[in-house]
Amino acid sequence: MGMDQSDIGLGTSLDLPFGAKDERPGLLILADDIYLDDAKALSRAAGLRLLGAVPLEQASMRLDVQIGCDVILCFCPSPDAMVERLLVQIETLAMQNDMPVIIVAGLDAIDLAYASIRSDRTQLLCMPSHSDLAAALLAAANGAQSHTLHEATRDSEGLRLQQLSEEVSRLARTLEALTLRPRHATPSFELGPRISDQPSDYIGMPALEPIGSADKNADAVEVDAAQVRDLLRARRLRDDFLPADLFADPAWDMLLDLLAARLEHERVSVSSLCIASAVPPTTALRWIRTLTEKGFVRRHADPHDGSRIFIALADHTAEAMSRWFAASRRFLCA
Repeated sequence: MGMDQSDIGLGTSLDLPFGAKDERPGLLILADDIYLDDAKALSRAAGLRLLGAVPLEQASMRLDVQIGCDVILCFCPSPDAMVERLLVQIETLAMQNDMPVIIVAGLDAIDLAYASIRSDRTQLLCMPSHSDLAAALLAAANGAQSHTLHEATRDSEGLRLQQLSEEVSRLARTLEALTLRPRHATPSFELGPRISDQPSDYIGMPALEPIGSADKNADAVEVDAAQVRDLLRARRLRDDFLPADLFADPAWDMLLDLLAARLEHERVSVSSLCIASAVPPTTALRWIRTLTEKGFVRRHADPHDGSRIFIALADHTAEAMSRWFAASRRFLCA
């Protein structure tokens, strides 16, 4: 895999006047897979200056000596001890420097990547489309630039808005070019099958102990796991007759899956919850983050495996869903 001048040098822009300083945020790509070329194209379109493209086995040493890095993009398709150490190192740098980070994880690496994240500025993607990666890079670029601005005047803010508009236009042209590539070319970020079509080792995994405290009010409502699972199966059956994208409701599907798991005293990993959402994994990860931030679900560390996080319903969410389930069942039976 060859590297251009931006990979090994300063990554100067062809649009800059001779001798002008390149003020764009510096991006370091850590990857050793087929997605690299598209990542470079989208990075440039997002207004980032490429500092280098480093294989994962060399990434740790590069991070120790890298200067002027503002954004890190890391591809970790599969989990292993080396990747786990690298993710911890990246997140430590992100926390120390308040640095935007983008982690692109494979299906097998979702749990490890999710468990490693400590910084609020880290974006986790899985099997991203071109648009998903472009949006993440643009958000990181703007986050890095805004972090370096200290005394923004009204004029400079107007200039920043103009630059943002230009960056969006560049991204649109790059996405169009990538989409219109010859059909024989290998696509870098196919949307692929929904994650619900993938097998999971965690579905039905018994818990070491029941999750959450016993809630007398919730227990008084007669709802069992089989009824919740039947509702989930009915929702999946609907996809066989009508277009699934018309009725995508990943948050509700995940909450139903977590309610059934709670009633069964089972633990649910991040990867298993992504499967339950029946949407592309990057979309599912965004919803998990939203539900966590809003307090509907909680994170629980696996006491026997530090590379995995379990997700569980908050007690008030479980009570509300149990009462909704009982109320809706009364209407159906009336």
